[in-house]
Amino acid sequence: MNTVAARLAPFGTTIFTEMTRLAQRHNAVNLAQGFPDFDGPEFVKDAAIDAIRAGRSQYARMFGDPALNAALAQRWRSLTGQAIDPDTQITITSGCTEAIAATMLGVINPGERVVMFEPYYDSYRATAAMAGAEPRFVTLRPPADLRAGQVTNSPFWFDMGELERAMAGARAILVNTPHNPTGHVYSRDELERIAFLCAKHNVLAITDEVYEDLTYGHEHVRLATLPGMAERTITLSSLGKTFSLTGWKIGWAITTPELTRGVRAAHQFLTFATATPLQIGAIAAIEQGGDYISSLQVQFRQRREFLATTLASLGFGVVMPRGTYFIMADHTEVARSMGVVGDVEFCRELPARVGVAAIPPSVFYDHPENGRSLARFAFCKKQETLEEAARRLRAIASVPHA
Repeated sequence: MNTVAARLAPFGTTIFTEMTRLAQRHNAVNLAQGFPDFDGPEFVKDAAIDAIRAGRSQYARMFGDPALNAALAQRWRSLTGQAIDPDTQITITSGCTEAIAATMLGVINPGERVVMFEPYYDSYRATAAMAGAEPRFVTLRPPADLRAGQVTNSPFWFDMGELERAMAGARAILVNTPHNPTGHVYSRDELERIAFLCAKHNVLAITDEVYEDLTYGHEHVRLATLPGMAERTITLSSLGKTFSLTGWKIGWAITTPELTRGVRAAHQFLTFATATPLQIGAIAAIEQGGDYISSLQVQFRQRREFLATTLASLGFGVVMPRGTYFIMADHTEVARSMGVVGDVEFCRELPARVGVAAIPPSVFYDHPENGRSLARFAFCKKQETLEEAARRLRAIASVPHA
């Protein structure tokens, strides 16, 4: 008897679960899964605790606590200059992952095409399958100057001709910027080209912007702010990455009233509502979190440079990320010294033989060969955690072949 529906059977267990399990088994430093090993700000936690003690423990309004929707609307206006209605244009979801699912299920019909950039966050492909959508992939490629033992500041890139061919006849395009796992921050020029193609082919844009506050010297441009895009863009984001509260799962979708109806049509039957006291905590984060965000950006910039330099010194070819808290590195020379081939084998061997866990990104490609030379490392950790990881990684040179 088949126990998993055919539309989900190909995805199996997520790579994050597998690599975290390996990290735990070998007591490895977990630079695989993208969560901080430190807690979020006290004032945000205190607001949620106060809400619990005040009896805010029943269902929230389906599309969000009124005060949280209002805070997000004010934030959106201050960031973009666009006035939006908190009650008809914002939907609070259980993390951005649920927002992605609700959007796919709510606005995409079976058989319609959705364009995605690969490598992609793994839920994109799975939620497209849930919706019965047909994915079409455009590849983000490593910079040409990526070399073993060096750090390049050149970004990942994609072919505009490939993008235009994929966009013809599509229902929607899903754009993740800043991009997980590559760390690419789409430039204004790239987004203007995407906007042009959306208008040309009458395509909706779905943007995943969960790392919007984690950029390093590069402007985060919101696609919805470009001419003609407000009416055809669904902007998704969340609290977790910006405030180191990934377990709270507070996300949101911002779009037109018409597209909001589609998102909510699915959301009401997925989770209905998100945890009430955590929504109250999120209000404090959004209204009072400016100093915390600035401090976190400084810390992550330093840790990014520390890990990038460490990896390059060990023979990795490193792409310096422009955003997020991940580094993509070419492991070819290092894997050869260990006697292993490919990113999956390399990342499965690393916890046992060195005591560090990373993610093999080929699982995020429809064409896995495009990612087999790479590994993803997370730097959203305490400095002492990264220093311990560096100490262990330096042992690679003395690791015998299996």
